[in-house]
Amino acid sequence: MHARTMGYKVVFTDHSLYGFADVGSIHMNKVLQFTLADVSQAICVSHTSKENTVLRSGLPPERVFVIPNAVDTAMFKPPPERLSSDEIVIVVISRLVYRKGADLLVEVIPEVCRLHPNVRFIIGGDGPKRVRLEEMREKHSLQDRVDMLGAVPHAKVQSVLVTGQIFLNSSLTEAFCIAILEAASCGLLTVLPDDMIVLAEPDPTDMVMAITKAIDLLPQIDPQAMHNQMKRLYSWHDVAKRTEIVYDRAFRCSNQNLLERLPRYLSCGAWAGKLFCMVMIINFLFWHLLQLWQPDKDIEVVPDIDPTSSQSGEHIYSPCANDS
Repeated sequence: MHARTMGYKVVFTDHSLYGFADVGSIHMNKVLQFTLADVSQAICVSHTSKENTVLRSGLPPERVFVIPNAVDTAMFKPPPERLSSDEIVIVVISRLVYRKGADLLVEVIPEVCRLHPNVRFIIGGDGPKRVRLEEMREKHSLQDRVDMLGAVPHAKVQSVLVTGQIFLNSSLTEAFCIAILEAASCGLLTVLPDDMIVLAEPDPTDMVMAITKAIDLLPQIDPQAMHNQMKRLYSWHDVAKRTEIVYDRAFRCSNQNLLERLPRYLSCGAWAGKLFCMVMIINFLFWHLLQLWQPDKDIEVVPDIDPTSSQSGEHIYSPCANDS
């Protein structure tokens, strides 16, 4: 809101999913509608996320672009040697909260252990549902088959992933789960494209069946081939190029004064629209008051840097760099 008042082009990137029914979501969606009424472009990390954002904010779909997350395949590599098939290790790395399906794990893990004596679980993560998982482990005497690691720093996630063959994601909702990409890049069978996929309904019985299917598929899985496919499909270089295209489109958007922008806020609702317009007018007046108090000319501006300048031998003065 402040950026648009000051004449900046704005690109909003959304990584989340929100509902529509509960009171909290209804109020949050109205705030989002107000906040995004005047953005230049928006980026979402999946088509589901785009649909959710468009419905919640009222943004025109043509101004919302889908650019997925990616994975650092140089960091997330499969182990040099294929793991033994004598023991199947299923890895779970997640925040242990309701939305991440921690309650499903409480019912799924004991049944999988009962059906498959050679299966062991490694659970990395912390949260309010950790107590339930620990109680489940005690109740079913699975201390030697369920390892609870607690919170795992991101730098150590790869070392945990390479100890397993299957990655279990029990999330109820996900805009785009980077943990799945990281697991697949390490060669674990997980939820991704068709040759790497085992999907299940958020139901304990269906999840147990899906895990059994995944165990049966393991002999056909080539971890290095999965890693190479992830390297080709999910590259941060590709994400950067696509993001730059969206930024260029935003930069080419025409500049509009306050009177031209107000109708966008007015369309946010019979009463809310008028309130939003009032807020924007007050924000505009407050900005000009700040300009009188501290004029633009008294604020040092970041110099424009020509990317070809280093090749031509030019030197651009940077006060911050010299001061440090």
